Amino acid sequence: MVGDYLRMHGFEVTLCDGGGALRRHLAGATPDLIVLDLNMPEEDGLSIVRDLKARSAIPIIMLTATASPIDRVVGLELGADDYLPKPCELRELVARVRSVLRRSAAQARPVETAPPVREGRGWSRFGRVEVDTETLRLRDEAGTEQVLTRSEFALLKAFLDNPKRVLSRERLLDLADARDPEAFDRAIDVRINRIRKKVEPDPGNPRFIRTVRGLGYVFRPEGD
Repeated sequence: MVGDYLRMHGFEVTLCDGGGALRRHLAGATPDLIVLDLNMPEEDGLSIVRDLKARSAIPIIMLTATASPIDRVVGLELGADDYLPKPCELRELVARVRSVLRRSAAQARPVETAPPVREGRGWSRFGRVEVDTETLRLRDEAGTEQVLTRSEFALLKAFLDNPKRVLSRERLLDLADARDPEAFDRAIDVRINRIRKKVEPDPGNPRFIRTVRGLGYVFRPEGD
């Protein structure tokens, strides 16, 4: 039913009946977006999100029958771009699909000429990236832009506002206004890893957002 409705609205749709079928399809094609039921047979939907986001930038909209806060939080922290509870209003699903596709296209669009570095209000710079705190964009020294999600921006802003201070996970959740009574503070680690992939020259060996074992994280603007 979902596939037929999306086709009616002009989308080219491939239906997969489980995790194995999805992976077989992805071996020969790269879709613009995946609508993923978290209750797919053969494999847990969250493990599929984790695996896909570890090796591709394909946007994912999750569908979940339980609408569990834990599933939503974990799925979004793993990198899913949006979610809808089932049963969902199909008109809303189409609107969400179009919105995520627009956002994905904006993130992938390179900037042809790099504008000069802006100083002062609204802009922060560290290392080789510049952060526009009004439009939630990152721009590197080559002029290529990326769009931060609101949760990523809130966490990055907490670091920018507290340079060289060791911040616990608990403190970061409060500063980033990310407190969720159903969530757990380790979810912050996943979000920090996503930010590192966008701001660190080598995310596996971070220079700016450093882990302080047993205490939390510290932001080093100079990368020392």
